[in-house]
Amino acid sequence: MISPLLANVYLHYVLDLWIEWWRQHRCRGDVVVIRYADDFVIGFENHGEATACLEELRTRYAKFGLKLHEGKTRLIEFGRYAIERRNRRGEGRPETFDFLGFTHKCARTRKQGWFTIHRHSVAKRVLATLQAIKANLRKRMHRPLGETARWLRRVVQGWLNYHAVPSNSHHIGRFVDEVTRIWLKVIRRRSQRGRRRWTWARMQRLVRRHLPRPRITHPYPDQRFRARLKAGAV
Repeated sequence: MISPLLANVYLHYVLDLWIEWWRQHRCRGDVVVIRYADDFVIGFENHGEATACLEELRTRYAKFGLKLHEGKTRLIEFGRYAIERRNRRGEGRPETFDFLGFTHKCARTRKQGWFTIHRHSVAKRVLATLQAIKANLRKRMHRPLGETARWLRRVVQGWLNYHAVPSNSHHIGRFVDEVTRIWLKVIRRRSQRGRRRWTWARMQRLVRRHLPRPRITHPYPDQRFRARLKAGAV
């Protein structure tokens, strides 16, 4: 836990205070900064200001013995008008970026066609989680089924608590399906009889009884951060 804590303290002076000064003195357009520990995303209204900030940020980091991760640092066109502008130039869909476990994509709503951002669980991290669950299920192969079910429910519920965001319903449903398939294979390996007795239909009944149902539990960002002032008579 000390690593992200130190990163927050250190980067408060290296990045947060500096970018606030840079926004006030060097920018004319809007600038939005989102940082978590040492990962951050900066959004610019103007392309030229984004390019200038990136160069000055490299210099700023070097003064403190730091450097930006070249494999993760890039300048992309993203936002409300990115789809239209890239279509006019014949450049295809806007690029995506990964942040805090989600792949962020420019998209449009189905009914009105308004701009929105879709967040999908990063595929590599999902695969790593499934592999870890598979390894643990194999270690628990001969443990009582109820005990394993209680453990697996906590693991799946913890994953869903973070990933059950709007626009990610397909991915959380697929995650639970993959966990079910892995668990079924492990159960069938317990004995020769298990291969015949444990059908997919029976496994589905077990999952409905013990594992949480994949459903969206987080609100949209505009609902989560909506501030309301309730005025009363004085």
